[in-house]
Amino acid sequence: MNPFRPIGKAVLGFLEATGKLAIFTLRSLSHCLRPPFYFRLLGRQMIDIGYYSLPVVGMTTLFAGMALGLQTFAGFSRFSAEDAIAKVVALGITRELGSVLAGLMVAGRVGAAMAAELGTMRVTEQIDALDTLSTNPYKYLVVPRIIAGLTMLPLLVFVGDIIGIFGGYIVSVYKLGFNPAIYLSQT
Repeated sequence: MNPFRPIGKAVLGFLEATGKLAIFTLRSLSHCLRPPFYFRLLGRQMIDIGYYSLPVVGMTTLFAGMALGLQTFAGFSRFSAEDAIAKVVALGITRELGSVLAGLMVAGRVGAAMAAELGTMRVTEQIDALDTLSTNPYKYLVVPRIIAGLTMLPLLVFVGDIIGIFGGYIVSVYKLGFNPAIYLSQT
């Protein structure tokens, strides 16, 4: 038996999966640009992805902002640099934490829901029924999810940034005793 056979089989399997994913991505993106468009489904997906993810993203970024404010105070108080806490919280949330946390929360919550929904539709042959009814499954199922995700995630990041900075404000003003006006001007 050839010792390179399992390695070659694994590499070919990886390349096949990558090719299928690339073809799926290109087909999906090409369907995003051509009519017909299902605006009702797009609106539903925007609500599912954006509005229903808002509590999860908001709570996560709020607590991240609070924790960032507390940890920054613990480190900066040793050097009498407490006046920089507002800047660190604002920069930390807007540059890194807000987008990462929003992306993770949306991917976890929405990704699992979409996978379950589409998997159930495949098992119960609803996707085959769409083909039978001359409805393109890419147009009907994939395109609204892609467009809704691309439009709602930046909005969720924006709202998460605001809530995260507010979390740092809450901790700094009410727990650490900072002056609210000075904290806001530093932010």
